[in-house]
Amino acid sequence: MDIEPRPSYPFEFRQADVMTLDPAFLASFDAIHASPPCQEHSATVHIHGPGRHLDLIEPTRALLVRSGKPYIIENVVGAPLIDPVVLDGPMFGLRVYRRRLFECSFFALTPQRPTPRVRGSTNAGRGYSSFAAGAKMICVAGNNFRRADGAAAMGIDWPATRAEIAQAIPPAYTEFLGRQLLAQVTAARAAA
Repeated sequence: MDIEPRPSYPFEFRQADVMTLDPAFLASFDAIHASPPCQEHSATVHIHGPGRHLDLIEPTRALLVRSGKPYIIENVVGAPLIDPVVLDGPMFGLRVYRRRLFECSFFALTPQRPTPRVRGSTNAGRGYSSFAAGAKMICVAGNNFRRADGAAAMGIDWPATRAEIAQAIPPAYTEFLGRQLLAQVTAARAAA
């Protein structure tokens, strides 16, 4: 669900302003994963100045708590999330630097770092971050990467645009936390 249309999104999609939803509607789901806009907390906020972007983390959290359902809130490093789990591409063997925070309303583990740890330059200082230009890793922040390289590095196998990739999180992150969330939902059902 997003306020903006997402024609390339490969899963079920509803266009709506999440902040206007009735908590009873949200309660009809088993669990909720939310990604409020990150620009106000991004490292690049200095470009346009603080206070120019919506900060919906607190209202999102309040809405999710009112729903009574287990939830995850995703955002960037620097966002005011409560006891977040920190995930990054190398933790999953991905060739992308994409550190993100996840506030979970349930206990969640973090993955072990891979051995040997994936490291390398994005070569972003020399133009586009691309494997063809010798990059070992890809940085998908902004628009300084080739679309195909960003998709491959993030594990995105649907036809997303470069702008959509720049706003996305690697599916491996969602799958990792989603499995733990599913275990919580299953345990709650069994206990009921």
